[in-house]
Amino acid sequence: MSLNQLDENQIEIVQKLRKRVIETLGRNMDLYGISHSTGHLYGLLFFADHPMTLDDMGREMAMSKTSMSTGVRNLLDLHMVNKVWEKGSRKDLYEVEYDWYQTFTDFFVIKWRKAVESNLLILRKSVKEIDKLIASEEQSPIRDVLLRDKEKMQESIKYYVWLDRLIDTMEDGTIFDLVPREE
Repeated sequence: MSLNQLDENQIEIVQKLRKRVIETLGRNMDLYGISHSTGHLYGLLFFADHPMTLDDMGREMAMSKTSMSTGVRNLLDLHMVNKVWEKGSRKDLYEVEYDWYQTFTDFFVIKWRKAVESNLLILRKSVKEIDKLIASEEQSPIRDVLLRDKEKMQESIKYYVWLDRLIDTMEDGTIFDLVPREE
């Protein structure tokens, strides 16, 4: 059943409930690094009965096409929205990804993997440089500082290796063996 089949009072009730959810989604999308307005866009697509074009969304949201395009691109990059094909339509159509479990894991895999790889690269490179400096310094105050820094960096490396394994469990879905989805 769609909104078109409801009377004005029923439509108002549904729109009020949806607006509350959309507002909350928009407000909390900062967790994903998404702007409030893009969160509203996600909420609009969440409640849409069919895939929407940028023009459709623009009419509903009273936003510029540029803002719409940027918001949709961000949502696509985070796998929160999918581009779909519909026979007879020459415009791009978008719909929300309803598997929130997959959206969550995709988001954190994308963001965390990038950060982990970058941090591990720098930490390992720095440890190698420290080792070279320590080898050239016999008994100097800098040697003690470098040894302490190396120890801290090695602990950080352990953490990032663990985080990389956690990311692997999200990526391959085994996280759901440990923390099952709600049925």
